[in-house]
Order: sequence, then C-alpha cells, then structure tokens
Amino acid sequence: MAFKLNVNGHSTSVDVPPDMPLLWVLRDVLNLKAAKFGCGIAQCGACTVHVAGQPVRSCSYPVSSVGTKAVTTLEGLSATGNHPLQQAWETVDVPQCGYCQAGQIMSAAALLAKTPKPTDKDIDTAMSGNLCRCGTYLRIREAIHKAADMGPNASAKTVQTASKE
Repeated sequence: MAFKLNVNGHSTSVDVPPDMPLLWVLRDVLNLKAAKFGCGIAQCGACTVHVAGQPVRSCSYPVSSVGTKAVTTLEGLSATGNHPLQQAWETVDVPQCGYCQAGQIMSAAALLAKTPKPTDKDIDTAMSGNLCRCGTYLRIREAIHKAADMGPNASAKTVQTASKE
C-alpha cells in the first residue's frame, strides 16, 4: 500500500504494508538510521521520533497511523548537526556507546518544546521512558539544562527546522 509521508520536511511516498512499524519505514525504506531498534515493545525509547511534534516509539507505531502528520527524526533536527541539544550533547560528552542517544535527544527536544526551562524533576519525568545501559543519566540531564540555557525555545527549532528543510 502506498503512503505519502512528510519526513524531516520532505514529502515522500513509500509502498509498504499498513502495519509496518514506522521505525522500519524510516530505517529500511528511507535509509534514516538514527532511530534504533532496542526492544520492539515501546519500552526503551531508542526508536523515539516525533510525529506532529510529539515523541512516539516508532518500533510500535504503524506507518498507517502517521497520516498527514509531520515526522521528525534526529536527522531532521538540524541539517548540519548544530541543534542546541546536539551541541550540548557534544559539549557535555554525553554518549558512551551512543546506541540510545538519538531517542534520548528526541525526547529531550519534545520536553524543551513544551518546557523551555525544565527543572531536574521535569527532565527526570520526561526522560524516564528512555533507557541508557551506560548510565549517562546525569550527563543527559546536564546537557538538557545546557541546551535550555542556549536561548528561549531552543528546541522549538525542531519542528521549524524540519518543516523548512
């Protein structure tokens, strides 16, 4: 079945089964590799992307549920990798193995879009669904604070950037 999608600001058509998880459409059909397969049951957050600005677990989100809503992946946050969260992640040296980081950043971007100056509790609550086996949670929190300090609505660029590219 053919689906018209808006991914990272670009219209594209894919011919896939309606129950195919969005993750596999992104990775295998559109060759966007940032979102990772972790658990397959929407529990770890490694596959987190935005659909209509909301974080979703793409491993269990069927492509047929996307409809006309915009999809943003880590690749869509910034064409040059200079999104405030990406910069903060590098400055703080967050990743160890890096496997969960795309999902972590996408969840953090959704948080900052809603709460530009989050507290530690806000961050812990928003990020609680993203697992990091390396245990970099304190650095993740520090990087989110750093990105928030880069300016008002630092992560509002998520949707704006994706729709302009």
